[in-house]
Amino acid sequence: MTTDIILPSSGMGIEEATIVRWLKKVGDAVSEGEIVVEVETAKATVEIEAPASGILMTIVAPEGATVEINAVIGTIDA
Repeated sequence: MTTDIILPSSGMGIEEATIVRWLKKVGDAVSEGEIVVEVETAKATVEIEAPASGILMTIVAPEGATVEINAVIGTIDA
């Protein structure tokens, strides 16, 4: 089963964020709740946790990319 990593809303009227750094590479094992990526909004740097355990299969939004809130930024395969 594939699980999407979604750029969550942090509230405060933020509509987009920039991918600062992926802490895992495609093919790496990840655990649910583990920090996998850091993003920067207009107000703060935020750490995004893996929504499921498995293997990081794709990085949809590479470092430096600006993406909209609720966009898929990567996928995990169980």
